[in-house]
Amino acid sequence: MELISVSHSVCRVPEELLKGNEEKYFPSSVSIGPFHHGKAVLRVMEDQKWRYLNALISRRPNSEATLESCVRALRLTEHKARNFYSTESINMGSDQFVEMMLLDGCFIIELFLVYAIKSLRRRDDPCFSTNNMLFHLRCDLILLENQVPFFILEQLFHLVPIPKHCHMSLTELALLFFKKLIDHSQFPPEIFRPETHHLLDLIRQHYLPTHPQVPSSGRQTHIDPATHLQSSGIQVEKAISEIPSNINFFHGKLKIPSLELHGYTEILFRNLIAMELSVPKCSKHVTSYAILMEQLLRTKEDVRLLGNRVILIDGHERRGEEIVLLFKSLHVDINAKEFYYGGLCEQMKVYQTRKRHIHDRTHVGIAGFCLATLFLVFLFTAALILACYFLLHHFQ
Repeated sequence: MELISVSHSVCRVPEELLKGNEEKYFPSSVSIGPFHHGKAVLRVMEDQKWRYLNALISRRPNSEATLESCVRALRLTEHKARNFYSTESINMGSDQFVEMMLLDGCFIIELFLVYAIKSLRRRDDPCFSTNNMLFHLRCDLILLENQVPFFILEQLFHLVPIPKHCHMSLTELALLFFKKLIDHSQFPPEIFRPETHHLLDLIRQHYLPTHPQVPSSGRQTHIDPATHLQSSGIQVEKAISEIPSNINFFHGKLKIPSLELHGYTEILFRNLIAMELSVPKCSKHVTSYAILMEQLLRTKEDVRLLGNRVILIDGHERRGEEIVLLFKSLHVDINAKEFYYGGLCEQMKVYQTRKRHIHDRTHVGIAGFCLATLFLVFLFTAALILACYFLLHHFQ
């Protein structure tokens, strides 16, 4: 089980990852948490947060008591919540910070409830009546810099009145909302999951491999593109597993689970990678996966091969070159010892070397046999000519 540092689980995206790609890391519709709080471009959704808070707590007759219970609980965990963010100071007083946690937390809970239970929706709700708003909200809620602690969400979830006909846990509601990003049916049961730090971390858990890691010398971080592997005798096939990172190599077969490419893919992977690079004690599983896929997909022919094997499923029908550029844009450098697939790459290199030696020995053997055969034919022909010559001269 992976142990991520609870403190500073949300950090700023490393400067080297931004490089003019701020729109992939900064919210466009709603601010969650302190990093983008109060930005002018995000103020429109602040009114909706208040409406969602009112709708959520008003489902119980004594809404004021519910509100007071929430505020009291948030004040008790304020220090823990502040420590959740990176070391830079959060320039907010206690009241402002608690209000932000209350508004943002209740907004997320109500959004999940209204998404799951259609009868709760109002016709004038901009989250559901505005074109593409749900898409933008999902994008904003998976940004590393746009998170609140999951324990805050759980705390509020157990204090606010949840509709009686809702029998789902907070985690189940979240997974339903993000079903376009992950296969909910393949998500491990709650008792087998590590502690969830925030919504992005919840999604990341689906991308963590469940297969044991192949031992590695810590030197190999490279494999050939998919078409080269295929031509060298390695069969590239679709794996049964639904966990994208459960890639394995056995008996000359590289088995890769399907990956569905959608409108969220780049933003999701960029922020998962940013999380792994910036959060203390965080493994590099998703980063390693992105590196491996970039190496496999160097040309449109590689994309076509993985598409034909149903390893890549692209609902947007992008050109092969676009998919190559997508994975190329995710590239980052990591220490070879942190590369999760180092052992797998070493296995394939050993297999290719053996295959090449067998191929070379076979060719040498065939060439030797051909030369020996030619030599014997030459000797036989020479002997035949000499015999004929001898017979002709003997009977003259």
